[in-house]
Amino acid sequence: MIAGTNRGGGAAGLHPALRVGTAEEADRLWALRTRCVRELCSAAYPPEVIAPWAASPPPAQYAGLIAQGGCVVAEDAAGQLLGYGILDTAGNEIDALFVDPDCGGRGIGQVLMQALQALADPARPLVLSASLNAVPFYQRCGFQALREESYPHPSGIALASVRMQRP
Repeated sequence: MIAGTNRGGGAAGLHPALRVGTAEEADRLWALRTRCVRELCSAAYPPEVIAPWAASPPPAQYAGLIAQGGCVVAEDAAGQLLGYGILDTAGNEIDALFVDPDCGGRGIGQVLMQALQALADPARPLVLSASLNAVPFYQRCGFQALREESYPHPSGIALASVRMQRP
């Protein structure tokens, strides 16, 4: 499920450096994901959902998914992590898109989305399951809501989400 997008804010755009993510940095990426869940998703989900969601460890397949080559990392000139996205190429599905909450509204999410779309199979629809707080961002990126769903999170909670597709 894709949860963390930026908060908005209209600040001047950054021009992050993009590169392919590696399995060795899975912990660094997961830490940003956890911060995004705590700081950004809390506007759309109650504390009893946020706590186990944020506390959950990376799934066993996380590093492997990154290693498949569909992970794009955005960094500033000093190497500071600004955000990342992961495309599961087998399913043509965006598995993750997270932007540092302090960098919201600067176009980093848009840049990451464009990079993920460039990796996707253009002959198939691009799909994702969006957290409730992220739906407007994905709509601005051309995704359409297919249905509301309950995402069975590995922590045992059911996360309300929206299945989306970009034709």
